[in-house]
Amino acid sequence: FTCSHLEEKTQWEHPKSGKRKRVAGGLPYGWEQETDENGQVYFVDHINKRTTYLDPRLAFTVEDNPVKPTTRQKYDGNSTAMEILQGRDLSGKVVIITGANSGIGFETAKSLALHGAYVILACRNASRGNDAVQRILVEWHKAKVEAMTLDLASLQSVQHFAEAFKSKNMPLHILVCNAAVFGAPWCLTEDDLETTFQVNHLGHFYLVQLLEDVLRRSSPARVVVVSSESHRFTDIKDSSGKLDFSLLSPSRKEYWAMLAYNRSKLCNILFSNELNRRLSPHGVTSNSVHPGNMIYSSIHRNWWVYTLLFTLARPFTKSM
Repeated sequence: FTCSHLEEKTQWEHPKSGKRKRVAGGLPYGWEQETDENGQVYFVDHINKRTTYLDPRLAFTVEDNPVKPTTRQKYDGNSTAMEILQGRDLSGKVVIITGANSGIGFETAKSLALHGAYVILACRNASRGNDAVQRILVEWHKAKVEAMTLDLASLQSVQHFAEAFKSKNMPLHILVCNAAVFGAPWCLTEDDLETTFQVNHLGHFYLVQLLEDVLRRSSPARVVVVSSESHRFTDIKDSSGKLDFSLLSPSRKEYWAMLAYNRSKLCNILFSNELNRRLSPHGVTSNSVHPGNMIYSSIHRNWWVYTLLFTLARPFTKSM
């Protein structure tokens, strides 16, 4: 396809096929539109520190009246969060992401922030949370990001986080329940509950309950619960088919790290489904998501065996 740079057209026709192309969507992340002293529009790339009078969206032109691709055609295992959000303007949206200082949580926080959202990184370690904020600001100094302390292994910490957020008098449009532990040794939290169950499920359950009123006032809003396909390899029912509470927070003798993780992920899905049933009539949707098999992140850090397995699998996995 040809383009007349002299006329600065953003739409043109192919000379033979007659197909028309046009600019669509917002500017790529890091770009801003400015006006010079002569009233002429130019574009600033804050990431690479350059300016141009040529619309950068010319690189992302689309056909007029194209056949809408299916999701499977549009995105695949090589797609990045930045590509999926291309052209989205999330200005004015407020997002909370748990466990956002590393891995999937950090990539989610960065991608949403670079598209204009105000993102709160809810992290157990305040220092790591602040470091993550700085890494995002290095990419785009105008990103609206903030770290707040949230330890899901403490229900009191969850309560304090919710109170601190509410004191800001901000809306909440997206809550991503991402934080999780995997392969952790048996340990009780300060609330006398098994750690994997509390961190992966119960802490998030309590957090959503405390922020439900804000979500409803901010509708349309959504909750996204990061679960896993491994939820299929366990059960939380007893022999009579009833919920067995002893399986959720087992004793040391009955504990197996992998099963505890799988059960917590099953709880995530059951919770998300019921939350959606209750809140969707009020403009708040909830979805659980499987992030992908063996994504290479730091979730395996609790036991050297898992670290070894993930390291061996790394060449065949999707990286951050």
